[in-house]
Amino acid sequence: MKRLRGLIARADGSTAAGTVRFTATIETVEAGGGADVSDRGVSDYILPGFIDLQVNGREAVDVMSASPGELGELSAALAREGTTAWLPTAITAPLARIETVAAAIAEAMAAAAEISGSILGMHLEGPFIAAARRGAHPAHNLEPRGDALERVASLPALRMITLAPELDGALDAIARLSARGIAVSIGHTDASLEQAEAAVGAGARMFTHTFNAMAPLDHRRPTAAAAAMLPSRACAAVIADGVHVHPAMLRLLLLARGAGGICLATDRVATRAARRTAPLARAAAAGGAARMPDGRLAGSVISMLEAVRVMVERAGASVGEAALMAAANPARVLGLGNRGKIEAGAISDLLVLGPRLELKAVFIGGRELA
Repeated sequence: MKRLRGLIARADGSTAAGTVRFTATIETVEAGGGADVSDRGVSDYILPGFIDLQVNGREAVDVMSASPGELGELSAALAREGTTAWLPTAITAPLARIETVAAAIAEAMAAAAEISGSILGMHLEGPFIAAARRGAHPAHNLEPRGDALERVASLPALRMITLAPELDGALDAIARLSARGIAVSIGHTDASLEQAEAAVGAGARMFTHTFNAMAPLDHRRPTAAAAAMLPSRACAAVIADGVHVHPAMLRLLLLARGAGGICLATDRVATRAARRTAPLARAAAAGGAARMPDGRLAGSVISMLEAVRVMVERAGASVGEAALMAAANPARVLGLGNRGKIEAGAISDLLVLGPRLELKAVFIGGRELA
């Protein structure tokens, strides 16, 4: 049995000194001072492994063109950065292309090594999005009904889908997808406040990259962005890189929703993809984010740990609150009761961070990464 001692992230967003004892799952969490039982001191933070709900790629690997083996390599690379579980994210494309990507993700999940990080399923960002808010997505958007909806709903490994709730058939689609255990997120949308709230009532659990690819805030005609800021059972996901959302707006969102209502997600993309046929394959790092050749934002270039640092250092969150946003809340959106927390019985995906939030150790299923 392994032991870690430090400031442990707790379910209420606080941290407290204590000791975690664990094998593949957490055995005990003991509060208080006590003897130092490891070589890691009480000044270190012990956090649950981060869960990223939106990863389009990283460096040379683009999810839309990656083989199962490359997805496994990407999973291992993310784990070394502290992201111990994630959703490979496919963007809007012809349905046949999406089906090919879904099959590769399903194969990668079946072949994943225990120590390489967990692929939890596919996040499909589209094709049921608003044409006016498609951003860097190609123009293959569809309405969520009929054969298109049935083909999407039957995709192997589908775990989350982003759609625009103002589209014809969207509310019925949200209810049907939710009934199948698929988490629905509101995004790439021109929806009004009322349309977004109706989507949450129908079962939507999240807002995708809040403020981005949404109609902007308007004090007379509130939009989906306003719905994301109001109390809701749907988590407001945000790209906390300081580029997609200004740090002052991150602080405002934190004040409005509290740490319990926010999910951090990177929306990370490949910036040197080996194959240039994927929709975002022309994106390159520029100005602190990934951009298309015409300057449009195409996603981020940050890790989940970097997003945590932004929330702590620039948005005023505590480390414990950041752990909620990066681990516990994403797990809750996916309905995972055994991840994202440091409690007896949970999977031992654990991080050790130093006092400057530098990553010192990663444990996956109780095994430390070399």
